[in-house]
Amino acid sequence: MSRKQLDAILLVLAALVSFGLPLVVQSPTYLQILILLFFYAYLTTAWNLVGGFAGVLPMGHAVFVGIGAYTSTVLTLQYGISPWIGMLVGGVIAALVGVLIGKPTFRMRGAYFALCTIAFAEGFRVMIENIDMLGPIKLNGPRGLLIPLKGDSFWNYQFMHKEPYYYIILVMLVLVLALTWFISRSRMGYYLAAGGEEPEAAEALGINVARYKLMAMALSSFLTALAGTFYAQLMLYFYPKGLLGLDLSFEIAFIALIGGRGTIAGPLIGALALRPLNEFTRIYLSDQLPGLHLVIFGTILILVMLYQPKGLTPTLARLYDRLAAKITKPEAAGQGGAR
Repeated sequence: MSRKQLDAILLVLAALVSFGLPLVVQSPTYLQILILLFFYAYLTTAWNLVGGFAGVLPMGHAVFVGIGAYTSTVLTLQYGISPWIGMLVGGVIAALVGVLIGKPTFRMRGAYFALCTIAFAEGFRVMIENIDMLGPIKLNGPRGLLIPLKGDSFWNYQFMHKEPYYYIILVMLVLVLALTWFISRSRMGYYLAAGGEEPEAAEALGINVARYKLMAMALSSFLTALAGTFYAQLMLYFYPKGLLGLDLSFEIAFIALIGGRGTIAGPLIGALALRPLNEFTRIYLSDQLPGLHLVIFGTILILVMLYQPKGLTPTLARLYDRLAAKITKPEAAGQGGAR
């Protein structure tokens, strides 16, 4: 067996397990945990396009989740437009906002960029919390928006069971991972990596670093807003503090940093490591110790930054390479002996 064959077999097995899990997991609670795991893996992968490949540290991506959720919900409640269409509209609006944020802030470096995105996110949350009506648009202020349940309907993006939501977010995750893989091997990916590591050297070689970072920001914002619509339709209720708070922005960044920013598998590994722990902590300990999940995230992040500064993915990749070498080595040795 060659290394490529082994990789292909494992990829097919992972796909079969992922798509077959709802046939085994019947509990709505556990399905919800899996849905949220894929949801955060999707969010972090979208964040990784700019926070990983572009070498900056945006800490306000909850803004784009909120734009997606509010846009599709307002269009549905007030104008009867399907959330599937509202999802795309919200994505376009989020991309424009992402460019407006990125154009001035990409000139900043390090902590200054992160602080600027935090300030924008908090300002946006406070604004939404204090606006009940924006012209003809009803935002409902701090009370948030409630989506009435209309029963099973693909057009209305509503289902009575968890399985459709599971498969929707799984397909979204697979597509965004494929897109990330493609970008990482394209000219854009190489330019982003060069601009993130050595922007001055990249510009000296004629690479328009700012342009490619803005492209990555627009794409990341668009994809993140799509997840906002999914979340709104999954929960059927959201409010500014819960959806636009810094908790969500920090969690997305923490998952990427722990898993390994700038890698394809990093967001998925980070979500697999943290989200089940987060959900079980909220289920069993949220009443006694609210916010404990963020304390755990912070502790894990400190340990990872101390002992695995590039995240868990490089270490796991080395372990996989060693295991793959042991599996494929006998065949290589047999072929050598035959010759």
